[in-house]
Amino acid sequence: MSQNNNNLRAKIIGTGSCLPEKVMTNFDIEKLVDTNNDWIIERTGISSRRIASKEEAASDFAFVASQRALESAGVKAEELDLILVGTFTGDSPFPTVGNILQARLGAVNAVGFDVSATCSGFLYVLSIVDAYVRSGRYKKILAVGVDALSKVLDWTDRGTCILFGDGAGAAVIEPSENSSGLIDVNIGSDGTLGDILYLPGGGSRIPASKESVERGDHFIKMNGNEVFKVAVKTMERISIEILENNNIDPSEVSIMVPHQANVRIIQAVAKRLEMPMDKIYINLDKYGNTSAGTIPIALDEAVREGRMKKGDLVLMAAFGGGLTWASALYRW
Repeated sequence: MSQNNNNLRAKIIGTGSCLPEKVMTNFDIEKLVDTNNDWIIERTGISSRRIASKEEAASDFAFVASQRALESAGVKAEELDLILVGTFTGDSPFPTVGNILQARLGAVNAVGFDVSATCSGFLYVLSIVDAYVRSGRYKKILAVGVDALSKVLDWTDRGTCILFGDGAGAAVIEPSENSSGLIDVNIGSDGTLGDILYLPGGGSRIPASKESVERGDHFIKMNGNEVFKVAVKTMERISIEILENNNIDPSEVSIMVPHQANVRIIQAVAKRLEMPMDKIYINLDKYGNTSAGTIPIALDEAVREGRMKKGDLVLMAAFGGGLTWASALYRW
């Protein structure tokens, strides 16, 4: 019988990431829709993004990111007892990416499943990991965030096709009884605003048909102005709330790893927190918005660049379609 242990923290012991080889620059997008490089950079901060080939799917990037995380952690796949994947663009409705990873990695002792929370997916996964770790149920956990958004983009819609890219990040997590690890994680949602950013087709409401394909129902739909306004307010609020709930001043944060959606959203949050931009990790200029992949990819890059030092306080925050949001505090 597992018992809850509030002294246990979910500690990241290895990270990994993987992005497609194909680079699509703003100049490439200029050839597809009526836009230009300067406008895209000014409005979003994005210069390029990585795009999957026709043959590649979400699990391919998740698999490589997971291998790299396991290698970084010095953990064998058969030691894993749980695989959790944040994604809404799995290879197919089922099997889940979690199950595909279980098979491909040879994680014979793990259970795998997916969590659908769009851009907040990885932090939703962390919230579940946190509960499992404290319960004592699982000891070696693989947490993954991956999306292949190029597969659900209308490349004639300049409001969405400039924003998104593909990629995966992963972390191996185990229980820790010292001060390092996940301090707190909060998740939230508001289904009343689901229609400002959504994907209408492909489920039981609008199953695939000739008509649904012709209507473009299987592409992301977004009210960009509304999403921007709600995202700024929400990212500010959830960042402040988690700090206040843990009696932490923003000045104590060593590094912030935000969801990589739009540089103007990130700048607005930084201003509200009175946090200098050099404390905020940004890679959206290279990769665009990879949805559930953004935070774990950024975490892995920050680790490999030596940006994470022992004792550092890390703030993470995300906002996504649905609508969903999440924030987390982590002691490195």
